[in-house]
Amino acid sequence: MIVRNWMQHNPTLVDGDTLLAEAKRILTENNLQALPVIENGRLRGMVTRQHCLRAAHFVSRTQNPDEYHFFANRLKVKDIMVRNPATVNATDTMEECLRRGQDLGIGQFPVMEGGRVIGVISSKEIFSLAAHFLGAWEKRCGITLGPLEIKAGTIGRIADLVEGAGAEVQAIYPITRGEDGGNGQPHQRKVIVRFHSAELRKVVAVLEAAGFRVIESVDTKCEEKH
Repeated sequence: MIVRNWMQHNPTLVDGDTLLAEAKRILTENNLQALPVIENGRLRGMVTRQHCLRAAHFVSRTQNPDEYHFFANRLKVKDIMVRNPATVNATDTMEECLRRGQDLGIGQFPVMEGGRVIGVISSKEIFSLAAHFLGAWEKRCGITLGPLEIKAGTIGRIADLVEGAGAEVQAIYPITRGEDGGNGQPHQRKVIVRFHSAELRKVVAVLEAAGFRVIESVDTKCEEKH
């Protein structure tokens, strides 16, 4: 999965002299999370909806008319933007983008290509990616197994058991936080399984009989949860 295929294309750009009140309006009206700040064709910063809300909240608590006037007519994007923001490349993978966001504790990146901003990746795109993985728009059943050690053949065995119970497997993916088991213990992961089946409980029973621990199960057709 490449960033280019998930990013917001043709992003709205502003320059550093844009009034913050105007940036807030653009973000709100277009349901955006962030605006890259460009000067002389180069990326100089990033202003987010959170920056605007913080400034507006501060001003809303004051009774000083001069501060209201300053916010509405003088405070500019360059006064509060994040300078030299972290970026990702259009050819980076989404996995790299997610890892970078987690490491840096940020939720949006300008997407670069040839020194130009060609897109934006924000929490909106991350949620879209997660929704596709989890089948949010499909009537799938789902179970979570684990934690368990993933060995050669483990995923195949899970798939065989689920299909042997009459289900149609749609996706299987291990979930990890990159931590080892500690004290010489093997690395363990939870495993999410998504499938179509009219008999969720039968699939659960088959997996448990095979020694797997089912820690949650969901039937999205009737929103049955266990």
